[in-house]
Amino acid sequence: MADHQSLGGRIRALRRQQGLSQAQLAGDGISPSYVSLVEAGKRIPSPEVVSKLAAKLKCPESELLSYLGRQQDDELELELRYAELALANGDAKHAVERFTALLDRVAPSGHAGLTVGATWGLAQGLERSGKLEEAVRLYERLRTWPEGAGAERVDRTAVLIAVCRCYRELGDLGRAIDVGEQALEALEQLALVPSPEGIELISTIVGLYCERGDIHRASYLAEMAVERASALDNRKALGAAYWNASMVAYEAGRTSDALRLVQRAQALYAESDNERAVARLRTAHAAVLLQADPPQPAEARGLLTEAVESFRRIGGDVDMAYCQTELARVALLLAEPEEAESCALQALRGLGDGHRLEAARATLILGAARSAQGDAVRARQAYERAALSLEASGAGRQAARVWTELAEILDAQGEAERAVKAYREGMRCLGYQSSDRARGSLLKGRSV
Repeated sequence: MADHQSLGGRIRALRRQQGLSQAQLAGDGISPSYVSLVEAGKRIPSPEVVSKLAAKLKCPESELLSYLGRQQDDELELELRYAELALANGDAKHAVERFTALLDRVAPSGHAGLTVGATWGLAQGLERSGKLEEAVRLYERLRTWPEGAGAERVDRTAVLIAVCRCYRELGDLGRAIDVGEQALEALEQLALVPSPEGIELISTIVGLYCERGDIHRASYLAEMAVERASALDNRKALGAAYWNASMVAYEAGRTSDALRLVQRAQALYAESDNERAVARLRTAHAAVLLQADPPQPAEARGLLTEAVESFRRIGGDVDMAYCQTELARVALLLAEPEEAESCALQALRGLGDGHRLEAARATLILGAARSAQGDAVRARQAYERAALSLEASGAGRQAARVWTELAEILDAQGEAERAVKAYREGMRCLGYQSSDRARGSLLKGRSV
């Protein structure tokens, strides 16, 4: 490295000026071979060694220490690049190890920029490893990092998007929306020209409102994102806007619009080298096809198979779990309940304990698969777990759908009272409260 050589070269030049050999410069715990390695840039001397060399070379200690500081910074920057490469190549485990080791090395120097860069990388590695609570703690630390103390190393909007994403996966939609809306308000107050990062933030908030069932707010923001992205010469931003607009249409039941928008997004992303984003879009496209009238499970399975192959190449257990959830839905539509159960269980294993919202969906599919196999007891248990998890996450609309499906299963099994209770839970998730009189009259007219 250039700075290693500059320190070694400076020591060599000073030694020659003093008419010293490497053996003469050595001593006091420093071997001639070590002097040779330092001059060749193959070893970084400690500050104590630099102090001894400076004394023998009759030069200010601060002069050599300044070289040493630059040299150490370069070494740490190189370590940061290696860790970032591991993350980019999908090796989250190796990346986490490298970023953690780097932070340990950076701590004594107090180098703010490197600390921010390594913290950002570590948070992303932890998120991709499914350790969401650890990741969000680091993202929150970066979100409140003081200006001018290395914070410029990471785009603050990207940090905010990551915070929203983690809270969503942890099942705290309310917190995710609060963070996103506060960030959007701050950007709006600055009255800046729309940026790709700002479009991505809006698109992220659109997805959050869709999850919570607030389609009106989601639709408004989706239109804003598409309008602003269209004014930019940035295909990634436009792709993100179309992607999330398709989610709004999908949740509103406008499957043909959702399909058209997701196909536009897919075409835009296909021109980029972001294989992960393309694979995620294939997963989203498949989800829309499964919701179409009539559903298109065979075509959806083809898209999901391609996505699975991509995630195997680039890594991503969580992304793979999302694919497995959709593959379980495909198997259900193709009357393959055993395969559906297997895919749903694989999804749950990949998601672990952190991704509570997606785990609730996978649990719902698991319940449907077990119901299709005639396992009524375990099907009900899965439905109840899914409904309660969705409700706790703030996804009231989705929870209502699950309670309704559970009510229909219970009704078909002749459990009228439990079916009515499940219906009431679904209505409550949508904001309705039924009276005792209404419940009683409903039960009176049913046979048990």
